[in-house]
Amino acid sequence: MNCCIRGAITAEENSKACIWENTKIMLSEIIKSNGLNIEDIISILFTCTRDLDATYPAVAAREIGIVDASLMCAQELYVEGSLKMCIRAAVTVETDKKQRDMNHIYLKGAKRLRPDIVNKSKIEAVAIDGPAGSGKSTVARLISKELGYIYADTGAMYRAVGLYCLDNGIGIFDDESIIKALPLININIEFDNGVQRISLNDKDVTEEIRTQSVAEAASKVAAIPEVRELLVELQRKIAENNKVVMDGRDIGTNVLKNARVKIYLDAEVEERAKRRCNELSEKGISFDYNNIIKEIIQRDDYDKNRKVNPLSVAEDAVVIDTTGLSIEQVKNKILEITKRK
Repeated sequence: MNCCIRGAITAEENSKACIWENTKIMLSEIIKSNGLNIEDIISILFTCTRDLDATYPAVAAREIGIVDASLMCAQELYVEGSLKMCIRAAVTVETDKKQRDMNHIYLKGAKRLRPDIVNKSKIEAVAIDGPAGSGKSTVARLISKELGYIYADTGAMYRAVGLYCLDNGIGIFDDESIIKALPLININIEFDNGVQRISLNDKDVTEEIRTQSVAEAASKVAAIPEVRELLVELQRKIAENNKVVMDGRDIGTNVLKNARVKIYLDAEVEERAKRRCNELSEKGISFDYNNIIKEIIQRDDYDKNRKVNPLSVAEDAVVIDTTGLSIEQVKNKILEITKRK
């Protein structure tokens, strides 16, 4: 099947070096974001605005190895008020994908030509959502190691806010006081060999946030729009600067809507309760199985019915029921999906 991919980029100056460099950047991104091989390219039609006439952009295509495709160059009509110093390309490729699945590329100043497409462009991220106890965090860490990606534990960020409230006597249902405290909360994320460490006001709280009381506080503060706005901005910055595996409740539906891979993990309540009990047992913490089930059901209800970005399945997510599956089996399923994507 033949498909057409559109691309555009602006140059800083009308020189051979600048035109060739930017053309290479645009073509490389088109190839990378669509998972193409150079041999898949059938033809490219280049156009340049009238203020770019120092050289042909086709020369850059030849330099990166596109030697068999048909290359054509044309000068655009001048329209008053149009974008200046712009290089465009219409790339025809042979692929098994459908036209609607092609990623069109608009870079630098050309982004303003199609902001709708720019905002939808895929980023190198694996977004894993699901209810408590579905295995998100455990499998996310394994996946990140296999792919060589950063693992970003978003739940830890909400736990840090919850911990601040508990330590400072702020009621977790007191939205007004929590919002007032946000300017006093400084959360910093660092990665040590791909492992996330989180600090709260310059204190490492990576282990301290893993208590049940902090988890419950995190669930409550996560429903406050101002808290989510603060942390989602942090999460998106991490994804913009790194290839990430990110897990949470609304990663695929809200935080990283343009993640290349979206997974929704689920499991029966009894299965998730057993996993939670095993986790507590390994830490030497006493528990009551029936209470654990009750807490999970309450958490599910709260997460799925909260007003701000409730837990739900993204339209383009792959759902995996982890009931009866080992972590290794879940990991392999996700890796298989990731390779296809």
